[in-house]
Amino acid sequence: MSTLARESSARSDDLHIPAGTGGADGYELEVTPKSAGWTHSSLRILNLAPGASRVVETGTEEMFVVPLNGSAHVSLGTETHVLLGRGSVFEGPTDISYLPIGSTVTVYSQAGGRFALCGAQTTVELPFRYGPRHEVPVELRGAGQASREVRNFGTVGSFEAGSIIACEVITPGGNWSSYPAHKHDEAGPHESELEEIYYFEIAPGPAGQPGLGFHRTSSSPGHEIDIMVEVHDRDTVLIPWGWHGPCAAAPGHDMYYLNVMAGPGEERAWLISDHPDQAWIRDTWASQAVDPRLAESSDRGTTLEGGQ
Repeated sequence: MSTLARESSARSDDLHIPAGTGGADGYELEVTPKSAGWTHSSLRILNLAPGASRVVETGTEEMFVVPLNGSAHVSLGTETHVLLGRGSVFEGPTDISYLPIGSTVTVYSQAGGRFALCGAQTTVELPFRYGPRHEVPVELRGAGQASREVRNFGTVGSFEAGSIIACEVITPGGNWSSYPAHKHDEAGPHESELEEIYYFEIAPGPAGQPGLGFHRTSSSPGHEIDIMVEVHDRDTVLIPWGWHGPCAAAPGHDMYYLNVMAGPGEERAWLISDHPDQAWIRDTWASQAVDPRLAESSDRGTTLEGGQ
């Protein structure tokens, strides 16, 4: 679908990918610039059985390998990164591997697991690198029922890359995140032009009951879009433009989402504008405590910047 076609039909049925419906080429989920109708951002979810491997050709994309659950060996030539990973996305940050453009990489998992391949088009050539878990900056954003945890494994200033910007967000059950709603669809001194992918995982209830949450994207000046969807475990939402957020986690079900962003700017930057009707909420955070369910970290602190 062309960009113009996407703009004329930017509704929930085009941009919400329910779990199990976005697979291709052996991936559980495959979002490419071609399938998304845009130019820069991609996401693939690789599900490996015990002892299985996958050869990944990066081509013109740089990528992060992010274990969602399980561990892996990621090999390029004679160099191998051992990703210890984690049992689930709710167990804290993970170590990651950065894959350069023009690379042939093998991802192998002895015990099996699921791995996100976050990608972006770039011409910048950088080396194959390992990002240890203990170096991932973790911050607590917002306060009260807008408290969330952000794991900045692949953001500007946290990890060098050509174009890609990626992070993970944990929203405790009953809380709101990506609030105030924000946008980054115009290039300029105060805003970056970035395409964005939200990939969700929702924690089950105490007896395994399936969880849910909600995601909203609405029109910004010059960009018509209308997404108001109930999201479930392993759903994906595409954000070509518009005010995106809030995301709401249903009480009793913690929400995880992985954000992948990239755009046409020469500078890798994440500059956003708050929705003018919702920006006031930031002024209330100074008098509220951060949700105690969120783990303390060395980078702990309520910040008034950022929208995830």
